Amino acid sequence: MPFSNMFRAAWSSEERLDGKTVVITGANTGIGKETAIDLSKRGARVIIACRDMEKAKAAVKEIIESSGNDNVLCKKLDLSDTKSIREFAEGINQDEAKLNILINNAGVMVCPYGKTADGFEMQIGVNHLGHFLLTYLLLDLIKKSAPARIVTVSSLAHSWGSIYLDDINSEKSYDKSKAYSQSKLANVLFTRSLAKRLEGTGVTTYSLHPGVVQTDLFRHLNGPQRCFMKVVSPFTKNSVQGAQTTIYCAVEPKLANETGGYYSDCAPTSPSRKAKNDELAQKLWDLSCNMLSITWD
Repeated sequence: MPFSNMFRAAWSSEERLDGKTVVITGANTGIGKETAIDLSKRGARVIIACRDMEKAKAAVKEIIESSGNDNVLCKKLDLSDTKSIREFAEGINQDEAKLNILINNAGVMVCPYGKTADGFEMQIGVNHLGHFLLTYLLLDLIKKSAPARIVTVSSLAHSWGSIYLDDINSEKSYDKSKAYSQSKLANVLFTRSLAKRLEGTGVTTYSLHPGVVQTDLFRHLNGPQRCFMKVVSPFTKNSVQGAQTTIYCAVEPKLANETGGYYSDCAPTSPSRKAKNDELAQKLWDLSCNMLSITWD
């Protein structure tokens, strides 16, 4: 965390979200679920978008019990399959009158090499391309619901990332940590590009580092990485603490006039130099559209 943020008082807000609709991807566990509980407590209608419907239904029950708000539901979304993303978005566009907050939270981390249903490397496919397509498909409804926000959970790992434009799917060589960092850098660049395209629409965008959070994303770490996590565990966050910056970006009234920025510990912070490269952001945008066969000017 930035040194200046270490002594900042914990952020909290009484902001209400009555009458607002929120979609959160991957919210059946970890920081996504804690975000869903918090936004439900604020009175929002919360839709959690998950791959495993059994786990999702159990999470819905828990969110309703914790928040006292029964306006919570789950819908099936597999971000590793564009067909599933299109079906999910079609359902939201059909059934929901508005979408005020989209939280691109789901992700996979340092997993063994695998490909999505569409042949993308799993980490870039789920973490970036899946959310890129989802946002594209829901954007008309989000614009119609303005003022609205799009929040994408990135990571400090973006700082070590590079975008391999000529080998985005890691087919020439695969390093799971590099592929993860690439996908997280893509999240920050996407948010930056999206902000420019949404100027004047009343829709604002944010990317963030949640902190080093103890979640089941760590399941693919190797022996030395697990040892390291044990050593630093006293300085890591639990899921409630890890959700705070996401919630801050989703509800803080002062952010209504900010867009395209990167946040950590409930405060704006500077991302890496590559994350501020507009030329790289544009090239990634064009490549993403091409890979997904969409036209998004």
